[in-house]
Amino acid sequence: MTLATQWRPNLSPSILLRYDHVRDDDLLVLPERVVVLGGSAAAVLRLCDGTREVWEIVEELAESFPGAPVETEVPAFLHRVLEEGWLR
Repeated sequence: MTLATQWRPNLSPSILLRYDHVRDDDLLVLPERVVVLGGSAAAVLRLCDGTREVWEIVEELAESFPGAPVETEVPAFLHRVLEEGWLR
């Protein structure tokens, strides 16, 4: 896995990140389906606004979740989301 070090992830234009009060879950709303986000996925994706590089996202999450393995898990997660086409 190789992510461009200066990549500033941002949700693709046709995808929305929403909180569903009925389900009490975060959702990714895509043109033809909805993805229910588990764990801290929404916290990661909320930081993907095109202004932060991946290392800045990792650093911010490491401060919010001390002791969590964000340095390894967040870049891997972002890579998977990029492969799905949900990030650009």
